[in-house]
Amino acid sequence: MKILAYPITILYFFCFGLTLVVFHPIQWFCFNVFGYKVHKISVDWLQFFLMRCLNILGTRFSFKNSYSIPPNRPIITVANHQSMYDIPPLIWYLRKHHVKFVSKKELGKGIPSVSYNLRHGGSVLINRKEPLKSIKAIENFAIRIAKNNWAAVIFPEGTRSRNGKPKPFKTKGLITMFEFAPNAVILPVSINNSWKTLRYGKFPMGLGAHITFNFHKPIELNQFEDKETLIKDIEATITKTIIL
Repeated sequence: MKILAYPITILYFFCFGLTLVVFHPIQWFCFNVFGYKVHKISVDWLQFFLMRCLNILGTRFSFKNSYSIPPNRPIITVANHQSMYDIPPLIWYLRKHHVKFVSKKELGKGIPSVSYNLRHGGSVLINRKEPLKSIKAIENFAIRIAKNNWAAVIFPEGTRSRNGKPKPFKTKGLITMFEFAPNAVILPVSINNSWKTLRYGKFPMGLGAHITFNFHKPIELNQFEDKETLIKDIEATITKTIIL
């Protein structure tokens, strides 16, 4: 299987890179000529085609959701993090809710399409080496999410798991989000098998991963006063359905 992965990965990288390069000027045109709404549509379709690129590797996606996600409400999506390939399916599945990310500032430069969207699409870029400025940026981000009824995605582990085993949640960013978007709905999500796309490292890519997104029952944030306990409960909900 690993031998077969080499030529397939080369094909994947070509299609993946071409997709990013093609959508970069499309995003620029949509944003600068038509504004946010049309730009968002271009970003949504970028995710669709990135998922199709992953299909080249035999990657499949499943979304398990037994609950309705409230419309026209700010949403704080809390998920474990296994690879960059967690992101396109989340944006595509939640596209009606205008998905935005808390991301490290390094991703804001040098990556066609991705960096442009992070800088102009409503997400927030933070510098982990400057915690005070990062918290202030997250405050402003939470206010923006609440004002526009968008969906924020935050990975509280802080970095991806390389083997699927969840890392302990860091609470400061979440508590800040909770404080400045108090009317939000919390959407816990368990992600499985995304790490298998990188089981061999960056090259070759892993083949045949079945990435699943398990959406848990939405939580009304304003019904909970003890935010630390709430985060522990969310972490337990997410981790209990992670397959190791």
